[in-house]
Amino acid sequence: MKSLSHEKNTSPPEVTNMSEHGFWLLINQQELFLSFENFPWFRHAKISEITDLKMLGKEHLFWPTLDVDLSINLIKHPDKYKLVAK
Repeated sequence: MKSLSHEKNTSPPEVTNMSEHGFWLLINQQELFLSFENFPWFRHAKISEITDLKMLGKEHLFWPTLDVDLSINLIKHPDKYKLVAK
C-alpha cells in the first residue's frame, strides 16, 4: 500500500494587514513583514497596488502594477541585501 503524498499549501500570497510602517504578507503558511524602510517601493503605493501580487515560481513574488520583483529570501533577510533603487 502506497501512502498519499501531501501537497504543500498552494494558496496565493495574501496581504493580511497594513500599517503606517509596512504590511504583512501571508505566503506558504508563514507571515512576513515588509517594512517601508526596507522596501521603499511600497511606501506611497495604493492599497490596490500592494495587494495585486503574483507568485513567480516557488521563491519569487511580483507586483505587476508596481513592477517590483522580490525573492522570499530577500523579504526574510533584507539586511543581507543592498537596495539598488529607491
